[in-house]
Amino acid sequence: MHITQQQPNFYLERKYAVHGLVVGVDEVGIGSWAGPVMAAAVWIDPKLVASLPEGIRDSKKLTHIKRDRICTELLKLNISIAVGSADVKEIDSLNILNASFLAMERALVLLQEKLIGKINTILIDGNRKPEFKTFYKKINIMPIVKGDNISLSIAIASIIAKQTRDCYMLNLDSCHPEYGFNKHKGYGTKAHRASLVEFGPTCHHRSSFAPVKSLLS
Repeated sequence: MHITQQQPNFYLERKYAVHGLVVGVDEVGIGSWAGPVMAAAVWIDPKLVASLPEGIRDSKKLTHIKRDRICTELLKLNISIAVGSADVKEIDSLNILNASFLAMERALVLLQEKLIGKINTILIDGNRKPEFKTFYKKINIMPIVKGDNISLSIAIASIIAKQTRDCYMLNLDSCHPEYGFNKHKGYGTKAHRASLVEFGPTCHHRSSFAPVKSLLS
């Protein structure tokens, strides 16, 4: 689905709520050379929409400080949130796309356990429709191109996933400070490449990714 919107809103969530609970899901870390891929799933109680913090949008358009502020305010509102991940071994064995779907599915399973009602519609950022084995086929799975600019649920999921993964990479940096994970979060910068050449890959690097694979061959 292609929809042009400037700011994410609650239109799709309200539209499909007549059929059951509508949740948004988004992932982060697909292009990183190291660390897991993480996904967040979010259900927003319609009663809380008016109380949501200002500035919610695609996490890539927000600074760390703004994302942190939004996350803090969201937690105070008791928004229904769950995070799932797929580790480096799963990324290397399944490929990054399937691993990202696995992370999404894990987040959705955890979210469903928190909810009283059943999830009926899943809004997913992107243009691919994954098959989640743990959900019934009758569930409406809707890929939304640039969904984190369109759906509030997806936008919040993108922020939560980004903050969670950034915290993970900051912890990883304390174990491997020579790689600078605290700065690039595992993504392919010149400094990261230089560290890989000098120190070699860690067990946290994705061996199936070309820049890492070339050093292992």
